[in-house]
Amino acid sequence: MDTLLEQSPLSAGTLYRLLSGSVCPRPIAWVATQDKHGNANLAPFSFFNVASIDPPILAFSPLLDGSAQPKDTLRNLAEVDECVVHVGTEGLVDALNTTSASLPRGEDEFTLAGLEKAAMPGVRVPRIAAAPVAFGCKLVDVVRFGDRPLAGSLVLAQVVAIHIDDALWDGRHVDMEALQPIGRLAGSDYVRITDRFAIERPS
Repeated sequence: MDTLLEQSPLSAGTLYRLLSGSVCPRPIAWVATQDKHGNANLAPFSFFNVASIDPPILAFSPLLDGSAQPKDTLRNLAEVDECVVHVGTEGLVDALNTTSASLPRGEDEFTLAGLEKAAMPGVRVPRIAAAPVAFGCKLVDVVRFGDRPLAGSLVLAQVVAIHIDDALWDGRHVDMEALQPIGRLAGSDYVRITDRFAIERPS
C-alpha cells in the first residue's frame, strides 16, 4: 500500500495504529506532575526519548484525548513547570499500567497504584519511591501540534536532578539486567530486553 496523505488522508485512529505499530519498540516515560494545589498526577507516555545531552533534555509527547482536551500532565505543567520522568521497568509494570487509567482531575494515581512517594531534589514534584531511575526536570517548552483529537504536544524538559539506584550504575554503565526496562509496541503489547545483539559503529 502506498498512500499520499495529502490526497488520501487517513483518520487519526488509523494513523495512531499504523505509527504506534511501526515505530517500536518505544521506551516509556512515566511522568509525575502536580497542579498548583499540590495534587499529584502520574501517567505513562511511550512517545518518549532523549533530545539533548548538553543541556540534558528529555522529550515526550502527550496526545490530546478523544475530545481534543489536554490530559492532566499538560494541565499541570501549565501550573507547575516541573516534572519527574521515571523509566518504565518490568518490576513496576502492573502499577505503570494502572496509572494509564483516566481519572477525574485532581485524583492521585500514586494512591490508585499503591505507590509510595519520595522527595526529588531540585523540584517540588515527588518521585516514585520504588522506581530505580528518575529524572527531576524543569519545563523548557511545550509545542502544540493542533487542537484535534489525538494531536500531540511535544514536551521538552531539562534534567536538573537524577536518582538512580546504586546497584544499577557503576559510574560508566547502567546495568540493563538489573534495570529491566520495558518498551511499548502496539495495542496491549510490551517488550522486554532479554534478547540483545551488538554491532560496532563505523569509525
